[in-house]
Amino acid sequence: MLPLNRPYSIQPQLSELVSKDRAIKKAEVCLTRPIPHITDLFCPRSCGTIHDFYSEGDYWWPNPDTPDGLPFIRRDGQSNPGNFTGHRLILRDMRNQVSALALAYRLSGNETYAAHAALILKEFFLDEHTRMNPNLNYAQAIAGICKGRGIGVIDTIHLTDVPFAIETLKASPHMTEALYQDLQDWFAEYLGWMLSSRNGIEEMNTVNNHCVCYVMQAAVFALFTDNEQIAEFCRIQYQTRLLPQMDPDGSFPLELSRTKPYNYSAFLLDNLTSVCQLLSTNEKNLWTWETPDHKSYQKALDFLSPYILHKEQWPYPKDVEHFDSFPVRYSFLLFAGHALGRRDLIQFYFQLPDETEDEEALRNLAVRTPALWMI
Repeated sequence: MLPLNRPYSIQPQLSELVSKDRAIKKAEVCLTRPIPHITDLFCPRSCGTIHDFYSEGDYWWPNPDTPDGLPFIRRDGQSNPGNFTGHRLILRDMRNQVSALALAYRLSGNETYAAHAALILKEFFLDEHTRMNPNLNYAQAIAGICKGRGIGVIDTIHLTDVPFAIETLKASPHMTEALYQDLQDWFAEYLGWMLSSRNGIEEMNTVNNHCVCYVMQAAVFALFTDNEQIAEFCRIQYQTRLLPQMDPDGSFPLELSRTKPYNYSAFLLDNLTSVCQLLSTNEKNLWTWETPDHKSYQKALDFLSPYILHKEQWPYPKDVEHFDSFPVRYSFLLFAGHALGRRDLIQFYFQLPDETEDEEALRNLAVRTPALWMI
């Protein structure tokens, strides 16, 4: 069961987190859109089936020194527009529709929204003709090098809103016990793949923002599937692996050394915040926990938040791409703002545009409907 009794300094109210009128408008649009399926697109370069998620590494380009361009070479921070991203877009579309419909249902009680959300979930995860297989064996492949990689696990950060939407829909008769159990089973199988497969273990043991995103995902899926053992494992990972990456000033040097230091620093903090939001309880409060050498979430927030609130003060190199597209509505502004009593973060969240059209921002925002995580 996803947690409800989180330690907040400022208790959130649903009416303060979302506009009911805007949420209803979004849901109405979803009712008119096609239901997304992973089987809607297939890349001929994939080694999987039509049911297997497939993507290609963003920063990999044809080799100019070989006749066939193979093997691809890496250009950090520079996204290759020719690489296949179709399944990422489909997965995000599914997440956006289900989340919007669940939120509108929570606000209005209109069963039309719940019925359509349940149908999308059935077709995307469960229907034998259109379901996505619960693995990422073929994510972030590289032409001439590999058919899939461990770091591809980061592509499913966009699934983390979905269990919260499912929990919200439990109030509806359209989220039957059988459907709920089948969805739990899908996420339990995917979590098992994350914990036992070659790609999953490789990602679990990596560093920088990738291990943060791994722990964040595993925490959501463990809580949703009532796997407290793995939830506790994620708390230990936060304490022993995620925070120790931090420098004494609260920065994360592996992110600052990238060609997109602003984007990656914010990306890591956003997902680190989600770990605290997910796993903190009154008895085990990760928001305030410190390592023996005094590294803490508070230090990470204190380091970066001034540059989110006042980007013009950023003292490091600008990102090679998309620098002007940030900041955006990071969920950490709401989560940390309420947990730590930072009204300035909450106010800044609502000052930012409700939506962004920048593909880099859309790719990096794991949580698009934070209200579902807070109510």
